[in-house]
Amino acid sequence: MFSNDTRTKLEHIVRGAILEGENDHCTAVRNYLCAGFSTSKTVKRDFERNAIIKKEQAEHLKQYAASNNLWVSGLLDKDLYLTRGGEAEVYFGKDSLNVLKVNDAIYYATWLEFFNSVSIHNLLFPNTAYIFLGFTESDGILKAVMQQPFIIADDQVDLNDVKQLLAFNGFENIKRNDYKNSALGILLEDIHDENVISNKGVLFFIDTVFYTISE
Repeated sequence: MFSNDTRTKLEHIVRGAILEGENDHCTAVRNYLCAGFSTSKTVKRDFERNAIIKKEQAEHLKQYAASNNLWVSGLLDKDLYLTRGGEAEVYFGKDSLNVLKVNDAIYYATWLEFFNSVSIHNLLFPNTAYIFLGFTESDGILKAVMQQPFIIADDQVDLNDVKQLLAFNGFENIKRNDYKNSALGILLEDIHDENVISNKGVLFFIDTVFYTISE
């Protein structure tokens, strides 16, 4: 189960409060957005209205990136391109230990939702925590460059094991591969067998999509 510290941080994220005492770039960007925008708790609704907010947030993030040296270049090697997932282009890291995911936040109504999701993932699954490296832009589309440990699967994932682990941490399976933690106000979607890797009997969650919800 979650530690008191983890639970407190999760509650802060869901409420849209600033996270104190953290100095990583992901938290800094999230806090920056929280200072000017509210955290959404209406999942996948009002996308058209929120598209305006997302565009506004993107402009703020471009200014933030320029002021904080967070425009990245030279990190992505086309020869190390692996695949394109639902929301990210994936590259093998030059260090052979990590992958780089270039994410356009298409699954999220706003950029704050995206950084909330990453922050929640890092709290719940530290063995596959993302490191936010900075932003890039192509064809006018802002994208976040994330680094994540490269995990090799040595066994097929049993989704019943996934369900059991999530249930132990308060997540109820509400339909197919979607889960909800009502106590915290968190929704976790699309946890199928390609988003979880099994290695030496340990489950590694590599692609998660979290939303904050109202209960």
